[in-house]
Amino acid sequence: MNAPTSTASHAVRNYAIVTAAYWGFTLTDGALRMLVLLHFYKLGYSPFTLAFLFLLYEAAGVLANLIGGWLATRHGIQRMLTVGLVTQITGFTLLSMLDPTWTAAMSVAWVVVSQGICGVAKDLTKTASKSAIKVTQAQAKAEDGGNNQLFKWVAWFTGSKNAMKGFGFFLGGVLLQALGFQQSLWAMAGLLVLVLAGVVLSVPPMMGKAKASKSAKELFAKNSGINGLAAARVALFGARDVWFVVGVPVFLYSQGWTFTMVGGFLAAWTIGYGLVQALAPNLVKRSPDGLTSEVPAARWWSLALALIPVGIAAAVWLQVANLQWWVVGGLGLFGFAFAVNSSVHSYLILAYAGSEKAAEDVGFYYAANALGRFFGTLMSGLLYQWGGLLYALAGSALMLLACWLLTLALPTRLALPAAVATPST
Repeated sequence: MNAPTSTASHAVRNYAIVTAAYWGFTLTDGALRMLVLLHFYKLGYSPFTLAFLFLLYEAAGVLANLIGGWLATRHGIQRMLTVGLVTQITGFTLLSMLDPTWTAAMSVAWVVVSQGICGVAKDLTKTASKSAIKVTQAQAKAEDGGNNQLFKWVAWFTGSKNAMKGFGFFLGGVLLQALGFQQSLWAMAGLLVLVLAGVVLSVPPMMGKAKASKSAKELFAKNSGINGLAAARVALFGARDVWFVVGVPVFLYSQGWTFTMVGGFLAAWTIGYGLVQALAPNLVKRSPDGLTSEVPAARWWSLALALIPVGIAAAVWLQVANLQWWVVGGLGLFGFAFAVNSSVHSYLILAYAGSEKAAEDVGFYYAANALGRFFGTLMSGLLYQWGGLLYALAGSALMLLACWLLTLALPTRLALPAAVATPST
């Protein structure tokens, strides 16, 4: 009689451990972004060069997610968390070896490669962590309500992770000012060593291990829901990063804001964004099957989000008085709608995914996420250099329109395998 409760309690324990480990990782990852951005902006790098520093970081995530999902299925989630953390520590160590006497070209190349290693680490860790949610939820499903619990666990994990990333932005600014670039990286590597020890000692070694796909064709043979959601994710995250990575920080700095003000605002925005993500289950109507209300919600929230950069772009084009506050207010609205969108998407991928190969499905989806970030980061530097914030906002609006159109094709029912299909009622 006590077996279901025992299984559920172990599932909650594993969920909590993985979430805590990813918090530690995300804290240092957010700090890293602010360290690199502020350090090299102080050295006089152009907007496009700043974006270029992050390109390999984002591009590496595409392959890391695909391979990471397959490896997590084949070798287990604990092993992939371990590999991700060790890889991040390696990236921090390489970055700390940057020599001020090197030429600009050598410095940029070294940072790009080191950032690429950190990008691999981020997405290996994220894929393994998100997959753990599906695995632990499947274990506890019989005890505590299935899809409702899944949405809550996904929302809390995603929201708290992004709030921690916001704290990381603030931490990066503080560390840079207090310790300098090199010592900050050493301190963050030390923190990750502690997180690594916790993962090795606490996460079950066989967690999430299953029979992996045997071929690339099998790996990419996803259902229509996963394929459509992955395409929408490319557009959604491209639309965020096309003005958030370079455009907003540089614009606010050009308006007289200090580095501390810019970093503090981005930290507050990201923390608020994470809190909204955590509350998303209370803002979206739920359905017994987990799809018939949630998929339309993804469509309407995408359409609402697309209208926000259009309004901000109009204010920029008209050069309204107190423009910086219009941008700040618009970014707040954008963050709210984007957070709900992202949380619904993060839930839907696990709703569409099978529990046996959840890591592969999640890896495929987050490869699309990384592709969107890569494209958005690239266009953020280019569009801002070509036409300032106005061009970046226009690019964001077009990507969000594409995201909305793609969500129109998302299925509201799961297709069951032929062998277990039941007659429709």
